[in-house]
Amino acid sequence: MRGTEIAIPVADPNDPYAIPAAMPSSADKEPRSFDVNDFAMPTKSQEDWRYTPIERIAEFLDVFKPSGETTITISYADGTAVSPDHVNVTQGPIADAPSGTVSKPNDRASVVEWNSGRTATIIALRGALDKPVLIAVEGGGEDLDALHLVITAEDGTTGDVIVEHNGTARLAEGVEISTGKDSHISATFVQEWAKGSKHVGNHRIHVGENASLRHSVVTLGGDVVRIRMDQDFGGPQGDLNMLGIYFVDPGEHIEHRTMIVHNHPECKSRVVYKGALDGKDAHSTWVGNALIEPTAPGTDSYELNRNLVLTPGAIADSEPNLEIENGNIIGAGHASSVGRFDDEELFYLQSRGIPETEARKLVVRGFFGELVEEIGVPAIATHLMDVIDRRLARGENAAMQAVLEDK
Repeated sequence: MRGTEIAIPVADPNDPYAIPAAMPSSADKEPRSFDVNDFAMPTKSQEDWRYTPIERIAEFLDVFKPSGETTITISYADGTAVSPDHVNVTQGPIADAPSGTVSKPNDRASVVEWNSGRTATIIALRGALDKPVLIAVEGGGEDLDALHLVITAEDGTTGDVIVEHNGTARLAEGVEISTGKDSHISATFVQEWAKGSKHVGNHRIHVGENASLRHSVVTLGGDVVRIRMDQDFGGPQGDLNMLGIYFVDPGEHIEHRTMIVHNHPECKSRVVYKGALDGKDAHSTWVGNALIEPTAPGTDSYELNRNLVLTPGAIADSEPNLEIENGNIIGAGHASSVGRFDDEELFYLQSRGIPETEARKLVVRGFFGELVEEIGVPAIATHLMDVIDRRLARGENAAMQAVLEDK
């Protein structure tokens, strides 16, 4: 059995306004299907693709034969072998459960990944994990590849999972996350691809009854990275915290899309994404969707995106969407912003004797700092700040070189 998709009420097509709460979602129109033919080829006129450089990811939109060159290594974060008492790792046909049981592919790229892949890697968690589990994904080169990960947590499981992407790759990736009742899981995904890499991913997430999931995405590199995340709840009192950090270099396109569906009572969601863009033609896109269904009284939902443009020539698209089909909620809201460095902050720091280069680093560190702490993985926090410092230094050196060349 393939599992059930998110059930969104549909009104009478002849009179869609007769029952406003049952009107189709304007933010979630795409079908959910395992059949490629159910999805049209993307164009800029489609809402889900209007910010995406489709021509740069065209190879991900038709079924292909994977190279099989991407490698996966699973251990604890300290390098030791995982305990079979708490972590069970298996591989199986992509068409067999538990693969394919968290909703269904929901756009052309995700259904192509499903039909191109052959096997799924399943990581089953149970009990109380005392160390983070590290899933290291290493790109195998520029040949097109597909990867499917399934992460499940039994009822009552607690622990952290880190998925790191490194190397050079052109990777179509599908991720399914399912957390059981009363579980408390943190899942952090780091994309730090080499120059020229492309990564088109889809995360399908199911949060169990009275369970909490902290889902974090840190994207620090890649020519084109597009990750779509779709989620629903499996029962009352679920708690979802989605965090995102991205740093975009010249010419890169980094895109994140979140779709939160409140389909059970008394669930809570928070989505906070922050990004910095440095250099000409650096382009980021964040689209956040939240849908509160008639079946979800007591919902508490909020989404936020902030972008810091470090140099002229960078573009940040930010689009929050909120649909409320239930008047009995605790709260729902969204906010987004795109801005440059605060000149007053820089002036204040420089007036205290801090050189401009260091002042810029402090401002960017402050911009990301609270979110980095909330992700709650010390090794990632330290590494992220080091990467940001290196990126800022590289940008300053490039700017100085440009000035010298003009002279």
